Amino acid sequence: MLDDIDRRILRQWQAEPSLAPAELAERAGVSGAQLARRQARMADAGLVSGVGAVIDWAALGYAVEVSLRITLDKGATQAFDAFLAAAREVPEVLEIQTFLGRVDVRLSIVARDMVQYQQIYRDRILTLPHIADIEALMHVARIKSEEALPL
Repeated sequence: MLDDIDRRILRQWQAEPSLAPAELAERAGVSGAQLARRQARMADAGLVSGVGAVIDWAALGYAVEVSLRITLDKGATQAFDAFLAAAREVPEVLEIQTFLGRVDVRLSIVARDMVQYQQIYRDRILTLPHIADIEALMHVARIKSEEALPL
């Protein structure tokens, strides 16, 4: 699927996503046209889904980050799908992960402060359908956050 040239492109692109195409091509050791073809092929294959900015939520005033581990009441037909559809609509939910095991879903939520978090929790989270149990984990520190793959 990926050859050495693709891996070289991806390593450089991951390291500095904002590089101009000409600089990325030079660092990867390919021509601009070859880079464009390979990037398009990788995007078409679903290997690269987008390039974006990493935003420091704390710097924007979001001082509270909470992970909610949620167990669903799976007795209802389509409970899982209904919960996920509703959770996607909560703007403060940054990430939704699903699991096998006792916990079904993890939501990552940001808020400006505890007052706003309590409002989000009460008005938006507790109204989500089919919740059987919730455990809240307050984030204290992010020790490592790495998206880059060791290519």
